[in-house]
Amino acid sequence: MNDEQHISSLVLLHRHEALPAIKALVEAHAGLEIAAQGDCRCVVLCETNDQRALMDHIDALELLPGVLNVSLIYHHVESLGELDQPMEPGLSS
Repeated sequence: MNDEQHISSLVLLHRHEALPAIKALVEAHAGLEIAAQGDCRCVVLCETNDQRALMDHIDALELLPGVLNVSLIYHHVESLGELDQPMEPGLSS
C-alpha cells in the first residue's frame, strides 16, 4: 500500500476543438479536475497516490488530438498520515 498523496497542477495548451475531449478525460478520472479554463488553455489539478499515476494522466492528456502541450507546473508529495493531522492554529499564512 502506498502512503503518499501527490498533488499537482498541469497547464494544457490546446486547440479550441480539443476541449470536449479534455473534459471527457478529466470527468472519467476521479483524481482530475479542471480548475481554470480559457479558450485554448486550461489548468488541470491532479491528485494521485503515486508518481506513476501522475505520469499516466500526463501521457493520456498529451495523446488527445488537439492538445499541443502539457506542462507540470506544481508537484507536491505528502504522506497520508501527515495529511490526516489537524492544522495547528497560527501556523497558516
